[in-house]
Amino acid sequence: MNIIKPKKMKVGDTIGIIAPAGCVDNEVEALKAKIFFESLGYNIIFGKNIFNKNRYLAGTDEEKLEDMHAFFADDNINAIFCLRGGYGCVRLINKIDYDLVKKNPKIFAGYSDITALCLMFFKKSGLITYHAPMFVSDFGADKISDYTISHFLDVITDSGVNKIKAKNIYNNGSAEGILFGGNLATLTSLCGVNFIPDEKFILFVEELNEPVYKIDRMFNQLLNIEYFRKNLSGIILGDFLKTDNKIWLSDLFNELKHDLKVPILGGFNITHKKKKLTVPVGEKALINNDVVTFYY
Repeated sequence: MNIIKPKKMKVGDTIGIIAPAGCVDNEVEALKAKIFFESLGYNIIFGKNIFNKNRYLAGTDEEKLEDMHAFFADDNINAIFCLRGGYGCVRLINKIDYDLVKKNPKIFAGYSDITALCLMFFKKSGLITYHAPMFVSDFGADKISDYTISHFLDVITDSGVNKIKAKNIYNNGSAEGILFGGNLATLTSLCGVNFIPDEKFILFVEELNEPVYKIDRMFNQLLNIEYFRKNLSGIILGDFLKTDNKIWLSDLFNELKHDLKVPILGGFNITHKKKKLTVPVGEKALINNDVVTFYY
């Protein structure tokens, strides 16, 4: 695959805001986030449909795609950030103009349900995307995490190397590959389409509000795919928040280490919490004992 790195951002660039997933109940938070980014020297343009509502969705699929395609096609837009997560992105993946994305590469950022778009943009267009904080959920909050801001801005404005030490080691060893993953439930929802990287990959995952038996089922659904298992070279575990039994969760991760024989590290700030890493999907990464190194 020809992997495409989007241009890094600089002060004065313009960011387009889209809402490909759930609807927003409070537009005030979006305005707070707009003021925040403008204070940093960026221009913010809202997609014309982002405050639409269609049941639990931010408008119809057609309205979402209209905003997305318009911003990718617009040379004046330097990056696209997502308003929030929720649900809705998997409805779009077979309707997106991936050639348009490939011809107009730019920074694309979001997490949670946005995982579906980040992974499919990479798979179908080769575009490196960013599992990253979102416009309302993070930057529209009353108090924004300094850690989250600092790491996000470092990754989208500069190039470098990040070395992060694991808090938990389930299986030691070394591995290399591209970073691939995000929210586990959303990742699993892609089963049935062509989403698995053709390269060796290090899987990173996080989850929220799921019982352990469902987490177990999602891991096994993915690992029952021969091609997924074949290209998997390591696993990085973020937070699994508000699950029902932490002991069972630890047991599950220990079962995985015996089954897979690949390095499995845990305790990373890949999460729905306020303090979160920005992770580039498709960039090269290394695991060496208890340290993950990734490039951005």
